[in-house]
Amino acid sequence: MRVVSLVPSLTEAVAVTAPGLLVGVTDWCTRPAGLTAARIGGTKNPDTAAVVSLRPDLVVANEEENREVDLAALRAAGLNVLVTEVRTLDQAFAELERVLTACGLPEPRWLAESRAAWAALPSPPAPRPAVVPVWRRPWMVLGRDTFAGDLLARLGVRNVYAGHHERYPRVALAELNASEAELVVLPDEPYRFTAADGPEAFPGLPAVLVDGRHLTWYGPSLAEAAVALRAAFR
Repeated sequence: MRVVSLVPSLTEAVAVTAPGLLVGVTDWCTRPAGLTAARIGGTKNPDTAAVVSLRPDLVVANEEENREVDLAALRAAGLNVLVTEVRTLDQAFAELERVLTACGLPEPRWLAESRAAWAALPSPPAPRPAVVPVWRRPWMVLGRDTFAGDLLARLGVRNVYAGHHERYPRVALAELNASEAELVVLPDEPYRFTAADGPEAFPGLPAVLVDGRHLTWYGPSLAEAAVALRAAFR
């Protein structure tokens, strides 16, 4: 089977499960190391002609990461496009199973281990309100219905913008600092927050720096993410 992945998380999931199945991936697909599949552009601007030329049996995509106009162009070219929606951990597990089944693959060990790792987490402590920036210049934060927000809730971190009407709202820094938040969570992707770039903007809040892959990727990293994220907030 020939598969093109337009989503870094799904690229890692397919490549780890069945090396050699992927014939095309995006420029942002960095895991696992050593991918030899053809590069077909970014998640938001894939070279659809290049994808078609690879003659894939299946293209895997995501409703948040990929544009409908590109997916429509691939369908119009006669390609089979599977579009995932991942806004919670449970949804991630279900969609990963759907993608791997569509690729003709049985459930891999890493997926079972990921389910077990999250199921084994103890009940979270009393929720701590937090702001979770994902970009600066302008400042953008996690809003409603996000995968990362669901993971944080399972760890006892309550996103104060979870009720916002937008999923990734732009919010002025002064408003963020005046919110009810008791801490700020700073992942290293999509914006690369570091100890020297981010915490200084929130002088009244303790900052927790987390691995963005653990917080936002759904795939083989989920097993280690449960332990790593819990440790970051302890």
